[in-house]
Amino acid sequence: MTTDATSTRRALVTGASSGIGAATVRRLRADGWDVVATARRADRLAALAQETGAEVFAADITQADDVAALASYVEATGGLDALVNNAGGAFGLDPVATSDVEQWRSMYDINVLGTLRVTQAVLPLLRARGGGDVVVITSTAADGAYEGGAGYTGAKHAERMLATTLRWEIVDEPVRVIQIAPGAVATEEFSLVRFDGDAERAAAVYAGYEPLVADDIADAVAWTLTRPAHVNVDLLVVRPRAQASNTKTSRRTTA
Repeated sequence: MTTDATSTRRALVTGASSGIGAATVRRLRADGWDVVATARRADRLAALAQETGAEVFAADITQADDVAALASYVEATGGLDALVNNAGGAFGLDPVATSDVEQWRSMYDINVLGTLRVTQAVLPLLRARGGGDVVVITSTAADGAYEGGAGYTGAKHAERMLATTLRWEIVDEPVRVIQIAPGAVATEEFSLVRFDGDAERAAAVYAGYEPLVADDIADAVAWTLTRPAHVNVDLLVVRPRAQASNTKTSRRTTA
């Protein structure tokens, strides 16, 4: 939430080693925030720290001990005003009948349980500050279905319910819960990871139109965090102009 002009706000951004997470760190740092960036890949975080001046803490949000250590670090080094739950991912695009159970398990662990672990760990820090913001970056997959996507859409639906229910449960507290749901965002890794490194298949997802880029979502995060304290952006859906729905995209123009 907005504070007086003399105070510097501090945010924790998960999944910060690439894509939307890294872009969010860059944007918040440019806007004058103190930022703690976390992800599994320490080398990527070190480069981001050198580039932006952000603090970094390597952690795997699917591991309870890592999350506890992260929360302890944040508490010991200045507390927290905002959490940006960005870490997530999709694995595979197979039909329900033949999909990989372990891929589903991984998607639930990082998208849902990872968000839960981090939120539970740092919510007391926001309360200690007298209020703050919890941003959950879900997806338009959180509000729709598409063939081959049941594992990912199921995980993102659950993450959406986490955010919505948390908002209801803590409505008496000065903590905002904000959900941002991006449509197609072309980042260096999302589709490449989903298709197990198949670069041609990953590139085809964004062919024939102009998708969003990570900076577009970072801009949305920054905007929601700087609304007046009485304003809560419950849900912000951000799609490319060419994408009408999860299953309908005009691929006739890139202009």
